[in-house]
Amino acid sequence: MAATGTVLVVDDDPAICVVVGEALRRQGHKVKIAGSIRERTALMESFSPDILITDVMLPDGDGLDGVAEIIERKPDLNVIILSAQNTLNTAIRATEKGAFEYLPKPFDLNELTRAVADALGHRSGGADASEQGLPHDGLPLVGRSPAMQEVYRTIARVLSNDLSILVLGESGTGKELVAEAIHSLGQRRTRPFVAINMAAIPRELIEAELFGYEKGAFTGAQARTAGKFEQAQGGTLFLDEIGDMPMEAQTRLLRVLQSGEVTTVGGSKPVRVDVRIIAATNKDLPRLIEDNRFRQDLYYRLNVVPVSLPPLRERREDVILLARHFLDRAAQDGLPRKALAEDAAQLLMAYHWPGNVRELQNIMQRLAVLSRENVIAADMLRHALPLDAVPADHAAPAGQLAQAVREWTKRQLGVGLGQANPQLHDNLLAVIEPILLQETLASVDGNQIRAAGLLGINRNTLRKKLTDYGLDPLQLRLSD
Repeated sequence: MAATGTVLVVDDDPAICVVVGEALRRQGHKVKIAGSIRERTALMESFSPDILITDVMLPDGDGLDGVAEIIERKPDLNVIILSAQNTLNTAIRATEKGAFEYLPKPFDLNELTRAVADALGHRSGGADASEQGLPHDGLPLVGRSPAMQEVYRTIARVLSNDLSILVLGESGTGKELVAEAIHSLGQRRTRPFVAINMAAIPRELIEAELFGYEKGAFTGAQARTAGKFEQAQGGTLFLDEIGDMPMEAQTRLLRVLQSGEVTTVGGSKPVRVDVRIIAATNKDLPRLIEDNRFRQDLYYRLNVVPVSLPPLRERREDVILLARHFLDRAAQDGLPRKALAEDAAQLLMAYHWPGNVRELQNIMQRLAVLSRENVIAADMLRHALPLDAVPADHAAPAGQLAQAVREWTKRQLGVGLGQANPQLHDNLLAVIEPILLQETLASVDGNQIRAAGLLGINRNTLRKKLTDYGLDPLQLRLSD
């Protein structure tokens, strides 16, 4: 049986508190929320948690202040520190204060729930989460990139209501996983989650599948059959690939959404239904509306809260995290546990992933089955990728950079000279970071929003770095 405990989550961002709190409650933990040091102090006395998760930047001070004293008073308490100040100094301070774990923001929710499980196991002297059989999923989503953090925030905002949601993204980005997350963390989680893919059903059968049919309604209809709306009663209905729905079915769907009643094919008596609608598509619905292939009024009904999932090529910082997640999943399913060699990780990062997360998942599952070694190297991975995926010598530039950094670091450390150069970390960033900023901005013609996305940082952070290094974005455009 997986260990559960009491957790106090301290963060001034309500969206983070909602998502983290719900994910931990799903795993059986008792959770309380605080938004400041003052609230944290009050709850620590009345709640007596096993785990304290606290942000560093809080409205009334530094979240690290007082942590050492808290641990001294409660030796069995394990503390997990979260911080958007992703600096070495913050990590060192967290360690010095006695924190069990330090996770920089943006963090992956599954990584946080694993840290809680590990902390409980450490506290009780028990086995780790995997040995206890604790599910590793706080959400059925993985990612710490800024784009995925925004998805988490949107999910948090819709958990306490029944607004219709439209999930947008390329094929393979995980649109159904977002729908499952909203359902499993929301107020309808004890009721059914029913999915239907419009692109996978013959046009003439879509209405029967959605709304059900009466005996004798058409050839082969031997008994009354409930449709997806009735099957999802009280829960969530996920309409995947809504852009492929025929116009005549769109008209009937709109009527159901307006009235809250379903009439079966061949029937005359309406049935009242109560479902939450989440739709998804990889198509440009406004363009379909212009071409008279999608109803504008239905679009407005569905697109109350949009959720945009980025393609994997735009969240490359999540690639290795996802790859390891899928290998862990394969191990949980009984396959030998596999790890990624450094050259394989570089190859994964170099590939453009046209099939997005689904393609990465399939490749990791294939390698988990076929690889005879416990460590997956680039040569094995290259056989699993398309022939023209990446050049054979893709790792050479990365290897050359790593060697150059290694030699520079040795020189700065004063190896053999008896004295090290101070401020090593800042000095290295001052050499590398301006080049990274300059080349990235030049590649997008000086567009700071696009550059920030490629770099995995927000625009304000990019602007500050440009100012710090004295770089003018207007001079970083590609020449005409």
